[in-house]
Amino acid sequence: MKVLYNDGQVMECPAEMESEVLRHSAAHIMAQAVKRLYPQAHFAYGPATENGFYYDIDLGDTVIGEDDLASIEGEMKKIVKENLPYKVFSLPREEAVRLMEERGEVYKVEHIADLPSDAVITFYQQGEYIDMCRGPHITYTKALKAFKLTAISGAYWKNNRENKMLTRLNGVAFFTKDELADYEKRAQEAKERDHRRIGKQMRLFMTDDLVGKGLPMFLPKGYIIWQQLEDYIKDKERMLGYQHVMTPCVGTVDLYRISGHWAHYKENMFPVMQLEDEEFVLRPMNCPHHMMIYANQIHSYRDLPIRIGEIAHDFRYEPSGALKGIERGRHFCQNDAHLFVTPEQIKEEVGSVVDLIFDVYKDFGITDYRCVLSLRDPDDKVKYYQDDEMWAHAESALREVLLELDIPFTEEIGEAAFYGPKLDVNVRPAVGAEYTLSTCQLDFCLPAKFDLKYTDKDGTEKTPVVLHRAILGSLDRFMAYLIEETKGVFPAWLAPVQIKVIPVSEKYADYAGEIYKKLREMRFRVELDDRNEKVGYKIRSARQDDKVPYMIIVGEKEEADRTISVRDRATDQTETTSLDAFIETLQQKISSHSR
Repeated sequence: MKVLYNDGQVMECPAEMESEVLRHSAAHIMAQAVKRLYPQAHFAYGPATENGFYYDIDLGDTVIGEDDLASIEGEMKKIVKENLPYKVFSLPREEAVRLMEERGEVYKVEHIADLPSDAVITFYQQGEYIDMCRGPHITYTKALKAFKLTAISGAYWKNNRENKMLTRLNGVAFFTKDELADYEKRAQEAKERDHRRIGKQMRLFMTDDLVGKGLPMFLPKGYIIWQQLEDYIKDKERMLGYQHVMTPCVGTVDLYRISGHWAHYKENMFPVMQLEDEEFVLRPMNCPHHMMIYANQIHSYRDLPIRIGEIAHDFRYEPSGALKGIERGRHFCQNDAHLFVTPEQIKEEVGSVVDLIFDVYKDFGITDYRCVLSLRDPDDKVKYYQDDEMWAHAESALREVLLELDIPFTEEIGEAAFYGPKLDVNVRPAVGAEYTLSTCQLDFCLPAKFDLKYTDKDGTEKTPVVLHRAILGSLDRFMAYLIEETKGVFPAWLAPVQIKVIPVSEKYADYAGEIYKKLREMRFRVELDDRNEKVGYKIRSARQDDKVPYMIIVGEKEEADRTISVRDRATDQTETTSLDAFIETLQQKISSHSR
């Protein structure tokens, strides 16, 4: 593919750059289409991304939505058909500023002010549209063969919530229509699995802007799943010697100053609340509270390891454009724990955490994942706590443990927590990009900041090491992951409704009610569907809408024989059995967390 470089030359594009050039050019064509439809529009940034492109746009008082994407796409197709040539030119700084001011591009003017004084300022033009850009670009608009606008959201100028909220338009671009068709097929699969759609269909959770963006509310059936996950992981942890605590959802600013979060994480926190002579924030994480619990009493080396766990409510001020149901919200509940250990216990405790992660993954059938040793970027003097000796020690220690435990891993620079390196377990979901589900972080920093101590066997005071670990991550996000992996078809132990009792007609309602009552007494999650509807309709509703694992269907024969007909969602087969035999089988499946 030939491309136009900022020096005016048209040359063959390196293969590894072709997709980026095509996507970036698509962003310019989209901006041109927007300008034609909305002449008042001003443009901020419009880069190519790993999977597509976007442009952040100030539309003034105009508000556009998903329904407007089709008209923008239509205008883009006209521009492609016009086959406009791309042209490139450069200007001295003053002339560049003047050009952008004349065109009303206030964000470009501000961007020029951020560039080095000797920067070469280049512009690309197709037709009437001119954009400040370093290129390269395709040579003619007709080279854009296949594209689609995918989403609209909000984004702050320069990613700073103190700045104006802009409209972000997202899209994808491909070299062929077949590639676009493949993308649309994957997008349809993602839509079918979207936990927000399934959550609404199954009445699991809801959001409402009157409550607040990113503040999901779990409905009765969704909260059942949430509680089952909480009970499941707490039981696992108790068996390993964890002690569970409950701590407040707020903390003083001073608490986070000591921990370092105020210096390194303030932008992700909710604003300060001033009450009398104290300043509070909604907590974004739980480690400072757990440090204070450890500091509450004197410890000997004999007490360690101390494992403090909590299903903790946390709050982070995520940009509204990044919010996504219960996968990413401003309120969530972490399956958090902090292990206070001696240096000699690091290997054994990290190994125990890793074993717990893999044990949980086995129960949930999670097999597609990889382990990452996340390290700091030593050149980043803002994100990370500055102590080269501590970092060298912590990173070497964690790397050595992983090697000794024979855990395959890759290393990634710049992904560590601000206070220490970590082992991240990244899962590859059925749709979408991989993300971190579980983590174990090694911390020499916070225990020293909080002056934590234990008395060693020689009588001297030592500072413990802390392992920060989360197995399910946040229960909210883990639940979203499960919804999308299973399409809401949960195993019996996790399903919000385990059994639906369905009489074939009103005549058998009493027998159905008798079965329902016994199952309720046995603490199963059961519903009785005695609506005046055809039995086929009720079965389809139980399978497709509520995704119930087992349907008990009773009629004349079942009532006469004192039996039940059980329809299994997994096999779609019906088996006649006794109620007691069914109860015994189901109890075994639930207790073993059978899938």
